[in-house]
Amino acid sequence: MPVNRNALVRYKTIDNCLRNHYRQWTLDDLIEACSEVLYDHEGIDKGVSKRSIQADIQMMRSDKLGYNAPIIVVDRKYYTYEDPEYSITNIPLTDQDLGRLSEAVEFLKQFQGFSHFKELGSMVQKLEDHIYSQKTKQQAVIDFEKNENLKGLDHLDVLYQAIINRLSLNLTYQSFKARQASSFDFHPYLLKEFRNRWFLIGSKKKKEGILTLALDRIIDIEHGHTPFTENPDFKSDSYFKDAIGVSVSPSMQPQEVLLQITRKHAPYVLTKPLHHSQQLVEKDPYGITISLMVVHNFELEKEILGFGDGIKVIAPPRLKRSIKSRLATAVDTYNTELNEGGLVAVSRKLEHKGFGILNFVYSQREIKHLKQLLDRFLAKSETPKHAQRRLLREAPELKAVLFNKNLRNIVRAVDEDAFMTKAMYFDKPPQSNWFVTWHQDATVHVKKKVKVNGYSRWTAKNSVVAVIPPEKILHNTFAIRIHLDDTDQYNGALQVVPGSHHKQLSDKEIKLISSNCTPFVCEVGSGGIQLMRPLLLHASSKSMSQKKRRVIHLEFSSSKLKGELAWAEKEKL
Repeated sequence: MPVNRNALVRYKTIDNCLRNHYRQWTLDDLIEACSEVLYDHEGIDKGVSKRSIQADIQMMRSDKLGYNAPIIVVDRKYYTYEDPEYSITNIPLTDQDLGRLSEAVEFLKQFQGFSHFKELGSMVQKLEDHIYSQKTKQQAVIDFEKNENLKGLDHLDVLYQAIINRLSLNLTYQSFKARQASSFDFHPYLLKEFRNRWFLIGSKKKKEGILTLALDRIIDIEHGHTPFTENPDFKSDSYFKDAIGVSVSPSMQPQEVLLQITRKHAPYVLTKPLHHSQQLVEKDPYGITISLMVVHNFELEKEILGFGDGIKVIAPPRLKRSIKSRLATAVDTYNTELNEGGLVAVSRKLEHKGFGILNFVYSQREIKHLKQLLDRFLAKSETPKHAQRRLLREAPELKAVLFNKNLRNIVRAVDEDAFMTKAMYFDKPPQSNWFVTWHQDATVHVKKKVKVNGYSRWTAKNSVVAVIPPEKILHNTFAIRIHLDDTDQYNGALQVVPGSHHKQLSDKEIKLISSNCTPFVCEVGSGGIQLMRPLLLHASSKSMSQKKRRVIHLEFSSSKLKGELAWAEKEKL
């Protein structure tokens, strides 16, 4: 049964309304909705009659179009679907429909091979495969790449209509880097798909140039408040010609990129070029070298990184440095992955030998971040730059980086109930040569109750008392020294006597042991840590270099202090 275009628009509008269960729909509401849609899409301003909508509902209820829509009236007033999952868009195709679609496919296939219809092929194959599976009730024989969970696809039709009708839009948009969404008028020029993501290209204002917005970051779309503005400099057929992907800026200039591809990956690159400008420069038994004339953008780097060890950047130098840095960061991410066995081993070593070393606890990105935060803090600090006590009280912004997942797991592996009791920072300036003689750490920092006018009160907030607690408390205490720089025997690394932490030694015993033993030198790389028990006998190596040796010293305990004492600092992880 032939159906005119306006009737189909009304059926679809009624269907959309009845699928919206957050609102109750009267006959007048349906009339108003259909009138608005016909005006927006077809320019019909005379509205829709009550009789037409009633006839449409009866037609949708019938099987004349194959809908058999379960439309019911609630309270003699409100229209809805009895089946909340029903939609006329979900009904199977009839044999007649399949026949017509097959005819359409055969017609479209006649245009394949013409230069103006190169992109028609995949569309025809999709349609033909769908018809085949519907007719034979069998599984599809072609599976196209798709992302059904991709956000923003519901905006496509609205944006398409705005572009062809030259309408400005008011977008509510939040990029991945923005802390909150913002609203602005936008003049759309082009919709572009790249790797199963859709992007909208346009401008806010003519002088601001071209912007690329991801559809999955668009929160809301409304009518624009300003007239549509053309940009005569934007040419959709040439705007992306020098780019891989969608990241393009007027300031970007294409440059020659030389890539060396291994023999294993060469066939993939030759049969599917990375860019239309790709040229074969050299071929040898080890692989190929190709050139691209493209801009340096995010997508280019991502394309290169996707080949892993199968590709090497020869030029330009900036791109080579960037790829090398990102690969190093990726390796660093794997290196900082601590396993259960390593945590158990270092915990046992701490118990039996009094110390343990774990490298790659912090990534180099985290170490760089810590250094930046420390530099900012030290620039404002009035205390000596080389030694900062009560570090996390003075610079709490360090906590988020310091207490990363690895550190938390290490602390829990040593003592599940441990909390932090001290945070200090040491820096060996290049002009100095610190040297700590053999000793045991036997004091802890506490607050103490004092009598003031006959009343007990804690010492002032910044007043810290160093006391020697019972050995039981010391045995429940341990330190973690976080190294921000590589530390070795030439740069003031600690020398320790393994197993010396079980008892507090006299000065005579310390001298005797240190004079007759071969100490272990604790060499720790940047991003690594050293764990220590308080009574471990140690000294620092005599520094013979002028390298920096920045260390953050954290102490932990699970003991509760009694009587007149309390921990000066106490931070839960």
